[in-house]
Amino acid sequence: MDRARMGSRKVLIIGYGSPIRGDDAIGPLVADRLQADGVPAGVAVISRHILTAELVADLVEHDRVVFLDAAVEGTPGEVRCRSLAPDASAMSTMAHFLDPRELLAWCETLYGKVPETFLVTACGSAFDYSNYVLTPTAEAAVQPMLEWVRRLIDPNGCASRLSKPTDEAATHGETGSPTMII
Repeated sequence: MDRARMGSRKVLIIGYGSPIRGDDAIGPLVADRLQADGVPAGVAVISRHILTAELVADLVEHDRVVFLDAAVEGTPGEVRCRSLAPDASAMSTMAHFLDPRELLAWCETLYGKVPETFLVTACGSAFDYSNYVLTPTAEAAVQPMLEWVRRLIDPNGCASRLSKPTDEAATHGETGSPTMII
């Protein structure tokens, strides 16, 4: 990531989730909040209902990608950040959306390039029908998600610092990737 060292790193943030399924809307809501607050030059923000193959061309144009999503595993309100790697076996069970790791595998296969990638999630507590309405538990997770993203887009930040647990974070390996929990 030579551009990152030179201060011209391109970062893409993608918040995704269903706006009509309660806490599943946290990814797009956090992305929208980031966009409203303003992001540094070189940072692009996309808010999506689902991940589709068309995003692969956008991913390869960036040095770092941060996905924002709701999670169903974990303690409600828990925020996690983990690095992602390409995984062609991470295919979704639904034909109309894709797993971020599958998109990364497509980047690798089609373009021979994979951006440094992170997934920031908040564990939701209710996924009932609602329109961009989060539970109080998920709403409380918005600020910690924003803090993670700000650390990840900091031009002076370093991913290696983020991959090591701190006093307030624990490591829970999933496919060998460190997961930071706050």
